[in-house]
Amino acid sequence: MTRPQRERLAAAQAELLQALLAGGPAPEGFAADRVDVERRALLNKRRGIVASLRPEVAAELGERFRPLFDDYARQHPRRVGTRFREDAAAFAEWAVARGELPPPKKKRWWRIGAG
Repeated sequence: MTRPQRERLAAAQAELLQALLAGGPAPEGFAADRVDVERRALLNKRRGIVASLRPEVAAELGERFRPLFDDYARQHPRRVGTRFREDAAAFAEWAVARGELPPPKKKRWWRIGAG
């Protein structure tokens, strides 16, 4: 594969990731409805993993967990190289900062060493 081909492929992959993970438009050549189905599936998977890693956060938020997490996920796509535990901790901190959750009573493991 030549360098221009690799660059085009990398650009196309970046467009697809932007569509799937950050709500961008479906890239040319992709069916928008199918990209949307995959986007929702990935969001559901991410939300489920965060709920299983932080069940106390999901329980505290109750019915608000799903819409709040979806709002968070649209604003904060997962960064390359981050772990789900970091994502779950970031969501909890985001929810506290918005006043959706009370501040933790003591330092949590995910806050140790932070600022």
